[in-house]
Amino acid sequence: MRKLCLRYLSAAGVATVVSAAACAQEAAGPSATAIARAALPRDLSAWSMFWSADSVVKTVMVGLVIASVVTWTVALAKIVELALLKRRLLPDLAALEDTGSLSEAQAALAGSGPASSLARAALAEAVSADGAAEGAKERAAMRLERIEAAAGRAMTRGTGILATIGATAPFVGLFGTVWGIMDAFIGISKAQTTNLAVVAPGIAEALLATALGLVAAIPAVVLYNLLARYTAGCRALIADAAAAVLRLLSRDLQPQEGRPRVLRAAE
Repeated sequence: MRKLCLRYLSAAGVATVVSAAACAQEAAGPSATAIARAALPRDLSAWSMFWSADSVVKTVMVGLVIASVVTWTVALAKIVELALLKRRLLPDLAALEDTGSLSEAQAALAGSGPASSLARAALAEAVSADGAAEGAKERAAMRLERIEAAAGRAMTRGTGILATIGATAPFVGLFGTVWGIMDAFIGISKAQTTNLAVVAPGIAEALLATALGLVAAIPAVVLYNLLARYTAGCRALIADAAAAVLRLLSRDLQPQEGRPRVLRAAE
């Protein structure tokens, strides 16, 4: 009976200690959890992360946003420009194919497009040839080549910035990421804790810089390739127009009734 009482008292004492420890954990647990939750940032939106970021990371983000705006502005402007140029070149090329002489082509191509410039240059060389067909053809070919090169430079003007943004934006975003992670590690060292409340904001800001770098780089690369294809198509049309002008020049410089047709038409 005495042993049974001792066992009962021992069990009761252990139960009392366990219950006291449980009550202490219950009392301390909610307060610690509440403190941790209070320390965590309540707003982790992109705008909030931008304003809470380090000045260097913030500068990187602003630069990437500006690069993205420049990318879309340049791309839309060049797409409209190339579309209008192609819309002008197609009927001009058809007119060159339908006409039988440079004078008729110049009348049909009244305008300031590349095809009109090609026709005017060839006609000027034909008029100044005075019967020297071979020399006129060589000079006209050189002038047409330079006109084609100038048109190509005008079409590609401004697209180089897209290639630059597409090549450098990921590395700029990576720099922001590295700096943000360094700042997060510095925060961990100062706080002497690895609490998520200390680590999460810096990591989130770093990842936001990476995301902005990709947002700026991917459209820049895609739009640059798209503009390169459009430019190649327009250059092909200009080359076809130059070939048509040279055919008309050769036809005009053929001797007819003792004098080239273009000189008889000019008289």
